[in-house]
Amino acid sequence: MIRSFAFTTQGKLHMKDIETFLMPTLLGDTNLFLWVDLENPTSDETRRVLEEVFHFHALSVEDCVAVSPSPKVEEYQPKEEDLFAPYLFMVIHAVDYSRKDGVFATSELNFFLGKNFLVTYHVAPLRSIQATEERCLKSTVHIARAPDRVAHTLLDSIVENYRPALEELSLEIAELEQDVLQRQHQRTLNRIIGIKKEVLHLKQIIGPQREVLARFARGEFKMVRAHLVPYYRDVYDALYHIGEMAQNYTDSLTGILQIYLNISSNQTGEVVKLLTLITVITTPLMLVGTWYGMNFKDMPELSAPHGYVIAVSCMVVSTLATFWYFKRRRWL
Repeated sequence: MIRSFAFTTQGKLHMKDIETFLMPTLLGDTNLFLWVDLENPTSDETRRVLEEVFHFHALSVEDCVAVSPSPKVEEYQPKEEDLFAPYLFMVIHAVDYSRKDGVFATSELNFFLGKNFLVTYHVAPLRSIQATEERCLKSTVHIARAPDRVAHTLLDSIVENYRPALEELSLEIAELEQDVLQRQHQRTLNRIIGIKKEVLHLKQIIGPQREVLARFARGEFKMVRAHLVPYYRDVYDALYHIGEMAQNYTDSLTGILQIYLNISSNQTGEVVKLLTLITVITTPLMLVGTWYGMNFKDMPELSAPHGYVIAVSCMVVSTLATFWYFKRRRWL
């Protein structure tokens, strides 16, 4: 599906749902800015827009269509034989967290940012695209005056959408803390390990994106005008803060795992202690019982008239003495 918008330099909508054969004409108008959004496009739609209309470099088109494991940004300057205008190609990832599945789902968003155009490419529907489109069409602040403004709005929306995912993750960690203190099950341990794995996945997502946005925050690219660099720096700061939160979550999960292991170890120690005490306390019973259970013919004790009572008394007295000794040493 192709969505397209042409805005004036004052941020007013000039035209929408533009036919592809009209796009080159609009690109030639310096008073207009063209935004084309490709959502799960067919191969024919991709070819017509990326190759026939904008003539993007083959490498960036290949990176756009293929799934990129990590975010990146590259600057393309045309050579004599190239037909495309200078542009930035950027890969960024939006995230969503489901408490039901306990998994961070990532959605890739590709940017082609030029002087008077912005092309976005994504397979799955993205909330950031929908929200930015609504703001461009309805907002009174005229964010659609230039492509670098819209690109900033998209990046800001993507970073803001991290917060609900982090809030869900925070609630999940709080529940884990209660579960660990109240009961220790293998299921709880599996949840701790699973969530910790997802937080590490989140950190792997945020790390490269932070490096990409840091380049915008430093003003490395001429496609982003100087007066907009502080806005990109603000997005970078927000993502940096999210990275710090992810690190805190990692530390919390490590602490929860340590508590779980300590409690489990203490419980195992208590069981071993109880079994050891039972064994030691019953040792006099076993010694006396075993001795008199041999029933040798020449044992002098066999002829004692009160031997049974004496044996039982020895077992009781020795057992009580052992129990009293343990209580005095506070081992019980």
